[in-house]
Amino acid sequence: MSVVNIASRNLEADHDHLAELAVSLSRRLTRVMVDDMPAAIAEALAEIAAAIRVDGCRLLEFSESSDSARVHAPTGATLPPDSAPEAWLVDRLRRGELVSVTRPEDLPHEVLMSRNEARRSRPYSILGTPASSGLQVIGALVVDGGRVPRRWPAPLVERLQLLSEILAAALQRARHETALRANVTIIEQLNSRLEADNVYLKEEIKSIHDFDDIVGESASLRLALARLSQVAPTNSSVLLLGPTGTGKELFARALHERSRRHARPLVRVNCAALPPTLVESELFGHEKGAFTGAVALRQGRFELADGGTIFLDEIGDLPPDIQVKFLRVLQEGEFERVGSSRTKKVDVRVIAATHRDLEAAVAAGTFRADLYYRLSVYPIQLPSLRDRREDIPQLVWFFINRHQRELGRQITKVPQSVMDVLQHHAWPGNIRELENVVERAMIASTGDTLQLDQPLEFNRAGGMSVSDSDNLDDVQRMHIETELQRCHWRINGAGNAAERLGIHPNTLRFRMKKLGVAGPAQRGRQHATPMNASV
Repeated sequence: MSVVNIASRNLEADHDHLAELAVSLSRRLTRVMVDDMPAAIAEALAEIAAAIRVDGCRLLEFSESSDSARVHAPTGATLPPDSAPEAWLVDRLRRGELVSVTRPEDLPHEVLMSRNEARRSRPYSILGTPASSGLQVIGALVVDGGRVPRRWPAPLVERLQLLSEILAAALQRARHETALRANVTIIEQLNSRLEADNVYLKEEIKSIHDFDDIVGESASLRLALARLSQVAPTNSSVLLLGPTGTGKELFARALHERSRRHARPLVRVNCAALPPTLVESELFGHEKGAFTGAVALRQGRFELADGGTIFLDEIGDLPPDIQVKFLRVLQEGEFERVGSSRTKKVDVRVIAATHRDLEAAVAAGTFRADLYYRLSVYPIQLPSLRDRREDIPQLVWFFINRHQRELGRQITKVPQSVMDVLQHHAWPGNIRELENVVERAMIASTGDTLQLDQPLEFNRAGGMSVSDSDNLDDVQRMHIETELQRCHWRINGAGNAAERLGIHPNTLRFRMKKLGVAGPAQRGRQHATPMNASV
């Protein structure tokens, strides 16, 4: 069949119409949103096919990560959008070569089978115009001449080349905006995590801490430190056991700093200080609107500790329903925020601490046995201060050096009589109480010699001294009363007793009520008998 000139077959598109179409498409595609871009390109391809009277019109989209090409087809086309174009065509267009085929004989020799197939079925004519950005070919506009051989005159090729570049520019813009969206999402996630970390670190920076603050050379302390050194490099859970005030938080920090997770934060949670209604939200976070007062999404402490360590102090005070969810985090690393059904995964090492007898709590049914065995993979017993009296002189000088600057004191001497008293005291509050006593003595000392401001023995109303009882409730009661007296019974405000005890004021009020600790005003009301009271 002879080649039929496009003009004689009345198949040549009007060049002015194509130029107007190029201007129109350029203006329209620059205003199209990224999500609407595929539909806009399909509509543009349909308009191009109609303008030049061809059977098929495709836009091939190339990417650096794949040798194949994504196919965009006109609106309403029978050609599936994902139909694979010929390999030779993709190869040449990807190299930036113009492909112009008028008849089967013009096909390259390496596609002989395609040429024979074209000769047997129908005349074959195709035009492919690639479009580049810099050194990268972004895409190519491919038109199919239909059932008759077609010539592709230079003016038509030029206009189709322009249309190809307009469509490819739209694709490139969509790519950039999609990548920008992805980057913005990643940045928002990183900013969210950084903000959450900063919030936590701002809370933590209020206190000075360093695992080097573990001071002492006693055999009991050396044993605890040896066990710490053994387990620190691992990811095993650690349970710190010992009375209140023995330095469990310092041990937790030492464990974290000596672990492979030291680059991520150590997140501290005092389980005893959390109101029961907020424990789950504090540990696992909540979604916006999950409950009254949840005005924004909040990450929980486990999310903040992802990749790092979480230190759960007073783990024995966890409510039973939270113990179940906590066990799941330990075993599977999974949890859901309050108000969400989506499961989140974290990689967190757990260090727990308690002054309670967890085995007794398990026997009493107040603490889950499976959680106890999961936590106590590697228990470390921290000695009380009365079990390491030989460390007291070293601790006294450590606290003197710590507080001298802030108190404006220059203590250079500690009389042996003072040191003897300190070494023979029962220390129900352990190291925390010793530090308080030293600080108070420094305030009372006007010269360079440390002098105690008052006798250490504190007798309660019943006449029982600290050393008269080893009952835990008695020890706690007397320690709380001691701190309350030192703070003039202030529970709120600067220098309050709750702050010195390291607990929330509401928690202190709860423990006072539980232990029967009454302030002077309350005792006065209890002893006064109203005139109208019945006998």
